[in-house]
Amino acid sequence: MRTRTRGIQLADDGGRIVNKEYKGQRIFQRLGNVSQNDAEAWLSARQAEIDAERANSLRRGGHRLWADAARKYLIECKNRKVRTLDLISYHVSLLLPYIGGQPLFCVCNDSLEDFKADRQDDGVKNSTINRSMEVVRTTLIRAARVWREEGMPWLSAPPLIEMLDEKAQKREPYPISWAEQARLLPRLAAHHQGMVEFAVNTGARDENVCGLRWEWEVPVPELDRSVFVIPPEFFKTNRKHVLILNDRAWAIVEGKRGEHKQFVFTWEGPNHERDRVGTINTAAYQKARADVGLSQVRVHDLRHTFGQRLRDAGVREEDRALLLGHAIEGTPQHYATATVARLVDAANSAALTRDRTTLLRVANG
Repeated sequence: MRTRTRGIQLADDGGRIVNKEYKGQRIFQRLGNVSQNDAEAWLSARQAEIDAERANSLRRGGHRLWADAARKYLIECKNRKVRTLDLISYHVSLLLPYIGGQPLFCVCNDSLEDFKADRQDDGVKNSTINRSMEVVRTTLIRAARVWREEGMPWLSAPPLIEMLDEKAQKREPYPISWAEQARLLPRLAAHHQGMVEFAVNTGARDENVCGLRWEWEVPVPELDRSVFVIPPEFFKTNRKHVLILNDRAWAIVEGKRGEHKQFVFTWEGPNHERDRVGTINTAAYQKARADVGLSQVRVHDLRHTFGQRLRDAGVREEDRALLLGHAIEGTPQHYATATVARLVDAANSAALTRDRTTLLRVANG
């Protein structure tokens, strides 16, 4: 039976039930034998909670991804008939595999490290890379200062996006040694340790580690393990990449099962709920590497480390390219089980360089 307040009903036993849809959410609660005033107060309090949750979500960018902001920006440019629309679209297409899947509030200067490093490795000038950075900066500024939903901005405040020095020379890669890895890992938080160790055992880029999803997992029963097939929109070269896991990377993934329904690597936030990590390159990571004398080590150098260890282990160039996802003509997007087995062995051989390095140092000692 309805009462004077829509959404509050009187049950057969005289108790009160709240059954109301409010701003897209269903509120349902059996309150029992309480007064109408108490039921209305409970409903008002619950509605206030939903309003606060929505406001907080909007301040943080909600569940919007950077791809959503980029799409809105491109539509605006098209409507304004911006002459450089094609060029802006090109820069967006370059950026999407790196930050497109990141929540808008997670995108910052540090989360662009892999993008900048990859572009520099490809021989692109810093001035050209900066044009892409300007697109990121513009979307974040508009999300904070222009775009609104229910009166709230998409983003609370735009982070600083630093431009590269257009006169500076490209920074050389710095693959870390096994001894440096042994110093770094214990200084990291537990969730960072797994991600960093996974990166040096797979060569995966920052965004592909932080954004690794269980839905991408493809079992290989014959090998009693899985691979992860990264979709084109999440990979640098806009094509599928089969991420091969060596024994150590596989053990790390196995240890993550059950922690989160969507993402492999997560952290426990202040509300004690687990969520995806925006980037490995956080202030905590930077402090840890500085504490062990490795301030020069970028997250992208973890990928260089895996590549260097594969070379040191004598893995042939073709297999190194497959493991690292380099774009070469004729590269397959899916592998037969025999190929996966060969690549797992190749990836495992990187671990053998630890003993070689130790023996070399003893011999030279």
